[in-house]
Amino acid sequence: MTRVLVVDDEPQIVRALVINLKARKYEVDAAHDGASALELAATRHPDVVVLDLGLPDMDGVEVIKGLRGWTRVPIIVLSARHASDEKVEALDAGADDYVTKPFGMDELLARMRAAVRRAEPVAGEDDSVVVTDSFTVDLAAKKVNRDGRDIRLTPTEWHLLEVLVRNAGRLVSQTQLLQEVWGPAYRTETNYLRVYLAQLRRKLEADPSHPRHFITEPGMGYRFET
Repeated sequence: MTRVLVVDDEPQIVRALVINLKARKYEVDAAHDGASALELAATRHPDVVVLDLGLPDMDGVEVIKGLRGWTRVPIIVLSARHASDEKVEALDAGADDYVTKPFGMDELLARMRAAVRRAEPVAGEDDSVVVTDSFTVDLAAKKVNRDGRDIRLTPTEWHLLEVLVRNAGRLVSQTQLLQEVWGPAYRTETNYLRVYLAQLRRKLEADPSHPRHFITEPGMGYRFET
């Protein structure tokens, strides 16, 4: 069974999520503040975290950073904050998706399923290693190394990188990337690609403003070059 950690200080939202998730056969743990969330994550090892940013003891972004210090568990931010810079801050800290309150339960569940699916290992994974002048991608180990150290990627960043690397030298359309990484419901969400490609470039390119490996083909898609 998939284990979900719900982190929110609004009791009615926690109650609604727990009831709906358990009805769909999820195992659920709940935390009402950041410290409890980090402790539960360490002891219960959830498969996905649903996290509110407005917590009483610390900002949700700090919780994301705390989790990303040791785990790549998918994190879906659930927040009433609508400003795009706050969404980008959460994504930059390591969140995988962002759902704005008020939200539909079906949408949240769909995004949870997609996040968990992206984090699962791929059956029959080969052991190919792709080497560039800036970094190395180990597809089997799901690791990226730059300058002798491992680079921490979120599951979504990894999945996007993996699709591009496996199609090295070929143009991958925006629609194909969105469908493979986020699912068919997100085929028009091109802003997702802009945000996540910017994150990959920032983490892996020597000069993110003049990328050598993650090439944008305007209006069409993206291409990975070694």
